Amino acid sequence: MPQCSTALMQPRRRSWLTRSGTREKTMSVRTYSQFIGGQQVDGSGRGAIERRSPSSGLPVARYCEGTADDVEIAVDAARAAFEEGPWPRLSGMERAVILNRLADLIHENRDRLVRIEVEEAGKPIRFARGDLDGAVGLTRYAASLAMQMSGSTYTNLGPDRTALLTREPIGVVALVTPWNFPALIVAQKMPFALAAGCTVVLKPSEFTSGTAFEIAELATQAGIPAGVFNVVSGYGATVGDHLTSHPGVDFVSFTGSTRTGRQVVGNTARNLVKSSVELGGKSANIVFSDADLDAAVDGALMGVFFNNGECCISGSRLFVQSSIADEFVARVVDRSGRIVVGDPFDDATDIGALIDDRHLDKVMGFVRSGVDEGAQLLLGGKVAAGTAGHFLEATIFDRVDPKMTIFREEIFGPVLSITRFDTIEEAVRLANDTTYGLANYVWSKNIDTVLTVSRRLKSGWVQANTAIDGAPQLPLTGVKGSGFGYEMGQAGFEEFTQLKTLLIHTGPRVPVFRN
Repeated sequence: MPQCSTALMQPRRRSWLTRSGTREKTMSVRTYSQFIGGQQVDGSGRGAIERRSPSSGLPVARYCEGTADDVEIAVDAARAAFEEGPWPRLSGMERAVILNRLADLIHENRDRLVRIEVEEAGKPIRFARGDLDGAVGLTRYAASLAMQMSGSTYTNLGPDRTALLTREPIGVVALVTPWNFPALIVAQKMPFALAAGCTVVLKPSEFTSGTAFEIAELATQAGIPAGVFNVVSGYGATVGDHLTSHPGVDFVSFTGSTRTGRQVVGNTARNLVKSSVELGGKSANIVFSDADLDAAVDGALMGVFFNNGECCISGSRLFVQSSIADEFVARVVDRSGRIVVGDPFDDATDIGALIDDRHLDKVMGFVRSGVDEGAQLLLGGKVAAGTAGHFLEATIFDRVDPKMTIFREEIFGPVLSITRFDTIEEAVRLANDTTYGLANYVWSKNIDTVLTVSRRLKSGWVQANTAIDGAPQLPLTGVKGSGFGYEMGQAGFEEFTQLKTLLIHTGPRVPVFRN
């Protein structure tokens, strides 16, 4: 196997045809080293991970197959930068200036980063652009929080006692990010950790490591000191497991599957290290009869087909009030039938390629289970015709029973399950009938309905009359099998800090022991 390079490379260029065969696009095979201590270094692994485009099947990138030794070196670099380096000791204003410079560089390099996201993840280019714009916004917001980091005082403890509560960076942070939003989820974590004064070791997905390495280079250009932001590529069973169980790590932030999240929490528990885990979801998209139906139809499509359905807050369970169900379902099917599946570099594309062949097979397995268990397949259910990569048609099931597999399991693909309900009570019961609790959506123009339902839904996030929306200021969290801890917002920033209490006694002190 080829050895990891010591430099970013742009070796040869390949061309590939879209499924129509009418256009060519040029792809570069990018090669990345590990990024540790502010520079690219040879990995200690035996070879490289080759990433092939899920849309064309051609190689687009190679990353080091990292080892435990790489993790050790990276954690040591982050520890030295935290204990001895300038970053935690800079003022909040100084850190904010550098983070804003990083946001500027991400914006300036947006087109290249978007291209990498499309090549590696297979997502439609217009969604990739939105991801990179979101990463810029998150970085700028995190920069603002660096200037606002503060504690509190207690001056009412008596005439001779004053207490100061100070907020400090938690230390060396391990970040583990998934493949579905490579740059965006890095931006939900890394700039917040750096804003607090922490140092970071990032393990990106082995499918989509490109933008993580590119952003690390940009961070160095922005002025982030060596060792503050390190990136180690590799597989979860080696790099991820060793990083999340490393005794030199003070906090772990993980986004990924519930199954892997349980293992991560087990790893951190052995060292009594704090963790935040954002895991899977099975969100309900609840449409009441008094909703704006045009908006709700669009929200139903957004909820399940955005990002190829590979989204942890996907509204993959659509609950429709019975009195409007026939009309509403027909409109959803009609709109979904016009969804464009194909070349992710085409601005007209709505659904690109799923991440790899194994995931496509897994999603197709869920489709077969829906048919076998008696759900009504209204649309799709097949690999998209005329495509060479991992493309699935927009797929819709109606009359889905809560006992069916497609109702209960996270599919992570463009597959919608529709269930009908009569009352608010039934809608809430159906929505909460899941082991997950990340996000839910409510469509109604009745504020009483919105508030009543949102209070009773067991999820960390509820959105009303919109779908897969948000802002950097709004924290995301899960309950039940969707995890715990916060990302984004003030609460997400404070995950990377710890409080210290200083109690000060003034004046003469009355002795406790008089002899």
